[in-house]
Amino acid sequence: MKEDYLRFEEEFLSEYATKSINTKGRAILIEPCSLRTEFQRDRDRILHSKSFRRLKHKTQVFLSPGGDHYRTRLTHTLEVTQIARTISRALCLNEDLTEAIALGHDLGHTPFGHAGERVLRAKTGHFEHNEQSLRVVDIIEKLNLTYEVRDGILNHRLGQTPITLEGRVVSISDRIAYLTHDIEDAVRAGILKEEDIPSSIECVLGKGKGKKIDSLVKDVIKASYGRNEISMSEVVGEEMAKLREFMFNEVYGSVVAKKEEKKAVRMLGILFDYFYAHPEDIPELYKTISDDPIVNIKDYIAGMSDNYAEKIFSSHFIPKGWEDQL
Repeated sequence: MKEDYLRFEEEFLSEYATKSINTKGRAILIEPCSLRTEFQRDRDRILHSKSFRRLKHKTQVFLSPGGDHYRTRLTHTLEVTQIARTISRALCLNEDLTEAIALGHDLGHTPFGHAGERVLRAKTGHFEHNEQSLRVVDIIEKLNLTYEVRDGILNHRLGQTPITLEGRVVSISDRIAYLTHDIEDAVRAGILKEEDIPSSIECVLGKGKGKKIDSLVKDVIKASYGRNEISMSEVVGEEMAKLREFMFNEVYGSVVAKKEEKKAVRMLGILFDYFYAHPEDIPELYKTISDDPIVNIKDYIAGMSDNYAEKIFSSHFIPKGWEDQL
């Protein structure tokens, strides 16, 4: 029962963990649940949201990949969640809060990965996916989440500092997940070979995805255990930074990974301009969110999956045979 779990938190979680009973609460008060803590409720609200389901058709790195085994934004989110839960459990932090933040951290990501993010930034003057993730849970889906989960979602990016250790665990787990699984996808795509990764990095982090995750996770746990911070050892942290630089140079900017990106950028740009000229074609949900049509277009396009963006583009700009219109 809920009372048993609250007692467990008080007795067994670290003094630095965020206890459910100490949450700063929600913007709109709701009746407490008899079975779940507030962070468990947030996890469930995110998991059942439409935005979460759409992540399955949103690009991680490779646009419209031809195989079933390339990561999508959804599978990335699940990998982040499991890494973060492992670290939080070992550090005796609040695993439910960690899980809720991890499941919600990328809800605001655009179709076609960071390419879509750049289009919306250029068209609106400002767009950051972490801010959009918070907007999704607050304004678009109206999930009414707790302060701690909202803070973790907003501040999960590198260089930001969530107020809870659980949020900081998600932030570092996000980097562990994408650096390791993007190597695997790049090898599958023929962009990299395992032996291309500098030997100095592999000497410290290990060879292969599993070894790297194991090394990074254990280092975070060892460096953070019993402390009011989440950190890595200097040696492992330096090699992780080198791996990140290597991935940006060799994978994220590669011709193969980006060969369809120009098409995606052009398509989303055309869609944005079309809806600006024809605001009546924006779904009613998005027309009521803001008085600013640019904000409404941004919310609509950011929420699209890759497949849906292609479908909407086709419906407006690709001619159909007369039979298809009957």
